[in-house]
Amino acid sequence: MHYADNILGTIGNTPLVKLNKVAQEIDALVLAKVETFNPGNSVKDRMAVKMIEDAEADGRLQPGGTIIEGTSGNTGMGLALAAIIKGYKLICVISDKQSKEKMDILRAVGAKVVVCPTDVEPTDPRSYYSVSKRLATETPNSWYVNQYDNPSNAIAHYEQTGPEIWDQTEGKITHFISGVGTGGTISGVGKYLKEKNPNIKIWGIDTYGSVFKKYHETGIFDENEIYSYITEGIGEDILPKNVDFSLIDGFTKVTDKDAAVYTRKIALEEGIFVGNSAGAAIKGLLQLKEHFKPEDVVVVLFHDSGSRYVGKMFNDDWMRERGFLEETVTKAEDVIKDHIEKPLIVAKTEELVSHAIERMRKYKISQIPVMDITGFVGSLDESDLFQSYVNDKNTADRPIREIMGKPYPIVPMGTTIEAVSKLFSRENAAVLIDLGNGKHHIITKYDIIGSIK
Repeated sequence: MHYADNILGTIGNTPLVKLNKVAQEIDALVLAKVETFNPGNSVKDRMAVKMIEDAEADGRLQPGGTIIEGTSGNTGMGLALAAIIKGYKLICVISDKQSKEKMDILRAVGAKVVVCPTDVEPTDPRSYYSVSKRLATETPNSWYVNQYDNPSNAIAHYEQTGPEIWDQTEGKITHFISGVGTGGTISGVGKYLKEKNPNIKIWGIDTYGSVFKKYHETGIFDENEIYSYITEGIGEDILPKNVDFSLIDGFTKVTDKDAAVYTRKIALEEGIFVGNSAGAAIKGLLQLKEHFKPEDVVVVLFHDSGSRYVGKMFNDDWMRERGFLEETVTKAEDVIKDHIEKPLIVAKTEELVSHAIERMRKYKISQIPVMDITGFVGSLDESDLFQSYVNDKNTADRPIREIMGKPYPIVPMGTTIEAVSKLFSRENAAVLIDLGNGKHHIITKYDIIGSIK
């Protein structure tokens, strides 16, 4: 009989899968190392168990202890599986930009989840780095994993992932491409492969808002490079000890939009349901295409499962809100299609200005068309209201007709975006679109800006 003694025995030996459609621009054999086949559905299972076993061996982790770690979710899952089997408690500290699915999954496997803000400095006491360290000092019989600087992270991939890739490609691999976060995967795999063949090129995938690429190229840790980004699992605002820059031949940066779009492409074109960093890796691969020759064998690591991102990259509304959906926007109605069914908020000429102000507050809008029995006869804009108030503190008690501006232009459905855009001016902050049957909708500058991809 062939069986594992427990779930940890199923970690590793993940398959290499040839990529076809998403890599058709690459003049080489491109293979994906699909780490979602691990029991925790990510590459992090490997190093999570290794870090725990090494901590047990040298006494840092005692029986019945509490494991504490700051994680983007995947390391937490690997730690949770090991904690269940080995009888430990687990506290995962996670940033609020991580998907809800990641947080729910961690709770489902018994972890306590502490959520921290993303947009703070690493040294800020609210950051997930600082909170993790603080909890480790406050919790009796606890061990702080610190995957960023824990050498067992990279060693796991040196001992497991690297040898697997070498054996699976029969030593023919010429390039390895991986997203870089803690640095354990790329450094461990890179060290093993370069020991086997120093000519193998190791490429890291970075994201905008992260310091890795510039630091690798210049040796400068540029804090101006650091800003909030959406892509999960790669990039950092610190320099983890596990990132061995001497092993990495180069970095390429991928935008949040491209990472999200290519994450979906992998599922739709290859039938491989993987996560956000895989999308970044494929876009990075395409950006590096001039580096590959027909005889090359390129291995791209797919870190985790798409199930972690169902509410994000695989959700049309989420993608549309961020302008990531590759939709054609050419006509006036295209820019308001997400809210075209909402009723138009209007004001009447004889109402008081205070009524219009209240409506603006309630509906969080800045422009209101003004009507009388004949139709649209004027408009109110928040900047005009402000100027009127500056000139006359009693403005709120005056009828709207006394301070309203000119009516907004009205265009029929089918009007091009270019034509609509030309109607905006300093005096004219909105355009009305005639939907037919006496219905109208408002188009603002914000709608036009939101349609820009």
